[in-house]
Amino acid sequence: MARALISGTGLIGTSIALGLRNLGWDTLGWDTNAAALDGAVAAGAVDPVDRIDAVDLGPDDLLVLASPPASVIATLTDLATGALVIDVASVKTPIVGAARIQRFVGTHPMAGREVTGPDAARAALFRGATWVIVPGTAGEADIDTVEQIVIDLGARPVRMTAEDHDAAVARISHLPQILAAALLEGAQQAPGSMDLAAGSFRDLTRVAASDPGVWMDILSANRSEVARAVEWLRERLAAVVGSDEDLEETLNEARRLRAALGHGLGIVRVTLEDRPGEMAAVGRALAESGVDLRDLQLRHAPYGGGGILTLSVRSGHEAALSSSLEAEGFSAVVPSSE
Repeated sequence: MARALISGTGLIGTSIALGLRNLGWDTLGWDTNAAALDGAVAAGAVDPVDRIDAVDLGPDDLLVLASPPASVIATLTDLATGALVIDVASVKTPIVGAARIQRFVGTHPMAGREVTGPDAARAALFRGATWVIVPGTAGEADIDTVEQIVIDLGARPVRMTAEDHDAAVARISHLPQILAAALLEGAQQAPGSMDLAAGSFRDLTRVAASDPGVWMDILSANRSEVARAVEWLRERLAAVVGSDEDLEETLNEARRLRAALGHGLGIVRVTLEDRPGEMAAVGRALAESGVDLRDLQLRHAPYGGGGILTLSVRSGHEAALSSSLEAEGFSAVVPSSE
């Protein structure tokens, strides 16, 4: 396969187009939002087309439906094509149920950002990410083709049923989105609380910066599973605040589970001053140490520049990084526990 039509040129659709184009594909794009399509064209991701049916798609072509769930469902209801078709929406049960074509594979890349649109798209967005594959009505050869495309884009394909997928994302993605919004609203109830917000609160509420319109469509499409997740959380919170024993057990279990989720990571914290070249010096230290950097986070000082930079590296690499940072003139700290 060497030609793809991307229907929906937002963050995910444009990132897929950029990745495929880097692999030598001919990528076409269409979007009801003219500005989004123009952005994808300007990014060098697609050549524009007037509408989906303006392209004569054959059996060797790929059609990527990268619009919101409601739009994908509407498109699938009337779609007739010999091309291999995939979608990338974050809800699967209603979409797989709406498909009337034989060569359809439901997918969901577990990658994204709190910003949207083609300007935020990156060809490397999917590197190291899990990409769910829901076989749908497609044959094994088409499923294998989709999995290979996913691998080529740098992701890891994982097969799931639509029902299992929707239950899982309700708890790891959709519930956290609602919770972030509720936490921010709750913070407003205590005057001055936002001025005290530090790393943990910012981490918990980061996703609240996402586009509300996009999330309304997603949450509506997965309403029943989201409702189950919210009800479970309500009951669990009520239980832990009413019993010290339940609270302690929950906190201990949460720590164990979180350690398993981030297994193999070490933490190094470094203080940055408000002066030019600080991040460049950190970069030199990272290059000199040769450590495996997994994540970084900068907590800005309340006023002016500088702050605390937290670097997550492979466990055992902390000493090498600390040494290189100190050689650059930094004060590095390796916490005894995280």
